[in-house]
Amino acid sequence: MPPFVAGFLVFTTSAAILILEILAGRLLAPYVGDTLETYSGVIGTVLAGIALGTWAGGRLADRIDPRRLIGPLLVAGGVLAIVAVPVVRTVGQVGGGQVEMVLLLSGLGFFPTAAVLSAVSPVVVKLELHDLAVTGQIVGRISALGTAGAIIGTFLAGFVLIGAAPTSVTIVVIGSLLIVGGLVAWVLLDRLRWGSAGAVAVAVLAGFGLGAVVDDPCEVETTYHCARVAPDPDRPTGQVLWLDTLRHSYVDEADPAHLEFAYTQLFAAATDAFFPTDSALDALHVGGGAFTMPRWLQATRPDTSSVVLEIDDGLVDLVDEQLPPPTDVDLEVRLGDGRRLVLEVPDASQDIVYGDAFGGLAAPWHLTTEEFVTEVHRVLRPGGIYVANLIDRPPLRFTRSEAATFAEVFAHVAVIAPAATIEGRSGSNVVVLASDDEIPVAALEAAVAARGLDDVVLTGADLEAFVDDAPVLTDDYAPIDQWLASSATGTAG
Repeated sequence: MPPFVAGFLVFTTSAAILILEILAGRLLAPYVGDTLETYSGVIGTVLAGIALGTWAGGRLADRIDPRRLIGPLLVAGGVLAIVAVPVVRTVGQVGGGQVEMVLLLSGLGFFPTAAVLSAVSPVVVKLELHDLAVTGQIVGRISALGTAGAIIGTFLAGFVLIGAAPTSVTIVVIGSLLIVGGLVAWVLLDRLRWGSAGAVAVAVLAGFGLGAVVDDPCEVETTYHCARVAPDPDRPTGQVLWLDTLRHSYVDEADPAHLEFAYTQLFAAATDAFFPTDSALDALHVGGGAFTMPRWLQATRPDTSSVVLEIDDGLVDLVDEQLPPPTDVDLEVRLGDGRRLVLEVPDASQDIVYGDAFGGLAAPWHLTTEEFVTEVHRVLRPGGIYVANLIDRPPLRFTRSEAATFAEVFAHVAVIAPAATIEGRSGSNVVVLASDDEIPVAALEAAVAARGLDDVVLTGADLEAFVDDAPVLTDDYAPIDQWLASSATGTAG
């Protein structure tokens, strides 16, 4: 085999493995969420497949002519990649614990593919080792090309492919290219017999057939989410925006003042407690969703101006198409990461900031730290407030630390949550409120009660006792994903 061909084989198979690894996280997201645990499980599983594949490939190459192995390995890897899509979608519907499902889905879907494709590298090395005097040179070149392919595959998947086509389509295309390449190698390096060709045809048809009968859970696949809009069966005019596994936003198209989720009602209660109902506000929304709060503000305070910082342009397009805000809503959407975009917001320009960005069950960690909260404090006017939606469950480590973090920046902080959550008996959404002005506790409790909620408002000494010795979250320490790894309760915003 010419050195160029050998290097090309190792380069492309390594690139394919890393592309599939990146795409695996997106394929799993509708069933286990788009979290640190998801990607940790996928990376670990694929690495295990690589380890097994390189070991097994080396042993096979010592026992079987490498020319007879390369074609079948590429074809098998391509078929397994295609089959991974229906396998993940079928098993993912069963449900289960977060960590267990991540390992199960990544193991069934991508461990076999990684193992088979990783076997190509030692087989090629065996084929190339024709002179012991240059063994190190050959092994080093093949290893370097494999690493280069992995790098290119990572960049290609993360920067191009995820935004260019649906994940399932990209995986099927990668699998198909591997099959075609494998058949070419099979013909050139070994004699492709009719029986083998028939087996390949059956396997390919089975893979595509499985994919055709298993439903795609995504209505729209954005760069960050598997998204869909579904009607509320209990409210004729209600629409629910689903992102991956979570009900993310709720909109009543006939009544924009209607707030379905409890945390949005707490946002409204906090707003009413601090600002008269006839006041026009300047509001900054970190996280857009279906623009529930801008709609509510326009319905209750008609001259309010809202600026939304939203990272997912595909989500914005979906909402504009299926749940467009009323034309009278004064709304500006700025696309990009909230941490970066908040730096462009002028000092003392906002009356209220709503923190409602989520990746899976966790708020993005860099939007929870003291450094970010300090930026929020900077953009608020005197008397302004910051209210943030969290999801937490006992022992409420995230809530305690976030309250401690807010208290490092603001003079006054409150935590609002159901009594069962505060007492450590259940998980739920939690709203943390902060201001440099004293919190009108009585008005806040009355506003909460007026909405039919029995949430507890913690301030002062009660809040200090609740926070206890919880650490302040900083850019150097914010282990939120680990704290929430077992969480399965709440509504993301």
